[in-house]
Amino acid sequence: MTDTPIRSGRRPARALPLAPALRLAQPSDTWFKPALSVVAASAAPQLTLLALGRLDLVMYTMAGSLCALYGHGLPYARRAGAVAGVVLGMTASLAVSLVAASLTASTAVLIAVGALLAAAQKVLCDATRIGPPGHVIFTFVSSAALFAPQRPEQIPGHLALTLCAGGFAWLVAVAPALVRREGPERRAVARALEAAAACAADPGPRTRNAAAAAVHAAWQCLLASGRPTPVRRALERLVVHAEAAFATPRPGGGTVDPDRLRAWAVQARARGPVPTPPPAPGTADELYGIDAERAALRAPEGRRAARRALLHRLGPGSPLLPVAVRTLIGCALAGYLCAALGVGRPYWAIVTAASLYQANITLSWNRTLQRTLGNLLGVLVFAAALPVSRISPLALVCCCLFFGFAAEALITRNYWLGSVAVTPMALLILEFGGAHPAGELIGDRVLDTVLGAVVGFLAATLVTNRRAAGRVERALDALGRAVADAERAGADPGAAPAARDRARRALTASLVELREAGDTAAGEWWQRALPEQRLLAAEQAGHRTLAATAERRGPGREAPPAAHAPSIGAE
Repeated sequence: MTDTPIRSGRRPARALPLAPALRLAQPSDTWFKPALSVVAASAAPQLTLLALGRLDLVMYTMAGSLCALYGHGLPYARRAGAVAGVVLGMTASLAVSLVAASLTASTAVLIAVGALLAAAQKVLCDATRIGPPGHVIFTFVSSAALFAPQRPEQIPGHLALTLCAGGFAWLVAVAPALVRREGPERRAVARALEAAAACAADPGPRTRNAAAAAVHAAWQCLLASGRPTPVRRALERLVVHAEAAFATPRPGGGTVDPDRLRAWAVQARARGPVPTPPPAPGTADELYGIDAERAALRAPEGRRAARRALLHRLGPGSPLLPVAVRTLIGCALAGYLCAALGVGRPYWAIVTAASLYQANITLSWNRTLQRTLGNLLGVLVFAAALPVSRISPLALVCCCLFFGFAAEALITRNYWLGSVAVTPMALLILEFGGAHPAGELIGDRVLDTVLGAVVGFLAATLVTNRRAAGRVERALDALGRAVADAERAGADPGAAPAARDRARRALTASLVELREAGDTAAGEWWQRALPEQRLLAAEQAGHRTLAATAERRGPGREAPPAAHAPSIGAE
């Protein structure tokens, strides 16, 4: 295993780049899934309201339809529960907004409610790790509803519309399981094989860390899937090959053929049979260990451990709390400033500020640039599309569906490119309630965007997150324990093979967590210097131990008897 430095001994990142934040990336391999899902989930409710002549209710069905954007990286067994939780959370957020809107017309009070909701949504989405699009959709819906006229007797009916549309979005999200039950698992394994191939072809810190993260994600996906099937068994064997390739890479590929790994990745992602190569060393033991972990995670103790982990991420001392404070202060200041300048419904300033807050200041700066550029270009697109949307109500519905698709299709290339489509879609939604002067809509949106971005980023720089460095210290301690456990399991001749495999997966998870914690802290300002040399030494030691445990794996043996006691791994 190479000892090439993984991270130079530099001070925490202070530079605020311009060009890298706006550079286009390759589109995601699943860009079309959320794009098609949101169109399918939105089209049926909107066309139904069009037939009934009640397009003024589209905002409430859109709240439920947008839930179809979530959970596309999860296996269907986990996705069903995740999207159901998103629907309930969206309905609860909307209920708070509608009740507040019905009880008061005070802009100051409504801005305060919107800022509190945005902060709560941010911390809950980060703690549950629901994934993209995160809290932004929740904040968009709840903030817009705060400034819509509302009477108390209307609230139950409007929430019922959201629940009905959310239920339909849930069906859209899980319906592909009827056609391709293991689709998410196949894609996760394909990514792991591709990352392992890159590491085998060019071993180095960057490719090695990427491979570790991809392999860990693949195991997580397989552990979260349903009962083992022949396809999932074949996928698990492929992950063992990927794990062996990145754990013991050789310059130029060595005994691991990167082209073969890439070919397996293509087959795993395709609709045909999953490739079934000869078992890698230790495959039988590894599969037994996975079964034991899966059973333990579904047992009552495993569920309680997951709940404790969630509460820990929400509790005192969590590194998520400073980001929630940033969100609260930034959204409130942006909303009040826009209101002071005469904007009657400053919800877009709240949404703009809320959308900026990422894991650290450097990433928040990138999002500030992306959001501002995308919104300013988006209002130009809106100005061009507005005459078309006013041809007929059906044209308005079609324009909204088109921009919804375009937003999800483009956003994986860069956030600013997706915002170019999000902005006209958001403005066109206002048209469902009645025509508005185009100049007023565009002017308010530009003002809200600029002020929200400036004030939001200012709040990010003033509210420090010193807990980011503490997360690094905890990750270093956890990695030290994982290294010791893996070395002890590997050196003990009496240790069960499945226990050694679980220890190795726990070590991989610890390496991934340390890299994430280090990268987050490196982009944060106003904190103590990171222990760069300790980070470097810990990562190198972890990868050496990982390689040593992989090399000590003997040929596949029969799985131990079922009476062997399972234990909960890092996953």
